Amino acid sequence: MASLKQFDPASGTRDFLAAEFEQRERAFATIRTVFARYGFQPLQTPAFERLDVLTGKYGDEGDKLIFKILRRGEHEATGEADLALRYDLTVPMARAVAAYGSQLPSPYKRYAIAPVWRADRPGKGRFREFVQCDLDIVGSSSPLSDAEIVLALHDALEALGVPDFRFLVNSRHALFGLLEAYDVPEDLGPGALITLDKLDKLAPEAVVTELVDARGLSHEVAQGLVDDLTAPDTVERVRGELKSSEVGQAGLAEVDRLLELTKDTIPAERIAFTPNLVRGLDYYTGIIFEVVAPGMPGSIASGGRYDGLIARLGGKDAPACGGSLGIERILPLLSQEDEAAYSQIDVAVTVMGEEQATDSFRLAAEIRRAGVRTGVYLGSSGKFAKQMKWASDQGARFCVIYGANEREAGTVTLRDMDSGEQIQVPFDQAAAELARRCAPSS
Repeated sequence: MASLKQFDPASGTRDFLAAEFEQRERAFATIRTVFARYGFQPLQTPAFERLDVLTGKYGDEGDKLIFKILRRGEHEATGEADLALRYDLTVPMARAVAAYGSQLPSPYKRYAIAPVWRADRPGKGRFREFVQCDLDIVGSSSPLSDAEIVLALHDALEALGVPDFRFLVNSRHALFGLLEAYDVPEDLGPGALITLDKLDKLAPEAVVTELVDARGLSHEVAQGLVDDLTAPDTVERVRGELKSSEVGQAGLAEVDRLLELTKDTIPAERIAFTPNLVRGLDYYTGIIFEVVAPGMPGSIASGGRYDGLIARLGGKDAPACGGSLGIERILPLLSQEDEAAYSQIDVAVTVMGEEQATDSFRLAAEIRRAGVRTGVYLGSSGKFAKQMKWASDQGARFCVIYGANEREAGTVTLRDMDSGEQIQVPFDQAAAELARRCAPSS
């Protein structure tokens, strides 16, 4: 006998049956509506890219998680890869801007909602295949564009009904200023930031050890950095350390300007300067942020400024910033209390006998043309009780009963599946009557 395990999807991936699929689609529709309200345009790119497009953009740790596609045909025996599933939606967007820049408005405001893949070890709330909901602005170096990204993400989270979320804000310039204040050599800085990004996952002493053993920092410098970034008064400590750093002061100015621009829309308790926020991806250059919520590990949204990425891909240099919603982590946070029970159809049409089947199909077609989701009973049994159960299982609001008596009278019986109330209407008026009754209330 076959084991049920053999029918499981691949590790880190999932199947979505109708009810969950439709819940996700409603969430995506909400996000699209908010992003479009801000003037962002949709962009769709392929599920896979050339390997050289993706590698070198995410740091050493990120590059290890790229799902590579082996060469095919006559090159298959080499065991080499030339393509890869997209790791995120930002690098493909940057490639597209490099390719079509002359055809795009400036600044270019784009959004994308699509799956990405990571060769990661799945854990709670983490998957190898998942959907990202991204928005980006290319062509503007103004802090206004950073603020617009944050505001659009905030409005999307509010529209989805996510409770108690908070934006954590920092700047790569502030972080590099902190490294400068501790005399960390420039060539060791990027690696040090990748390790400091683990402060929310590892114990402080483990981060210190990695900074010393893997990144080449002295124990004194490593301990000082970790102490500053984990102390209860970390904001005051870091602001003090950055007084002597020009780049650090520029970073603080970026953070303060973002907080100023968003203060009338985002409550103060929902956004704050967070010095220990690092974000390890190599391409970030300025403002960075993450969004956290109680009950979920890690972030539910993130982003920042990544000037220079398009030039690294061979395109014309352009400033850019963006953000992404982690929809897979957000959906479990949403209350389902107000969700209506899953309904596949609005109207169920019975088939009480072979002689009525043609008329039942014709009536169903008329109801569908009136804009109502309609299903016809397809079972082999014409028993009334079985057809009523089928209509109920489909979540139908109304059932059309069309038997020998109705056929002779030129009518149909409409049954309200909630109340059990039944009325008779002329056959040729049934579609219009059901369209009226199924129309959303104004």
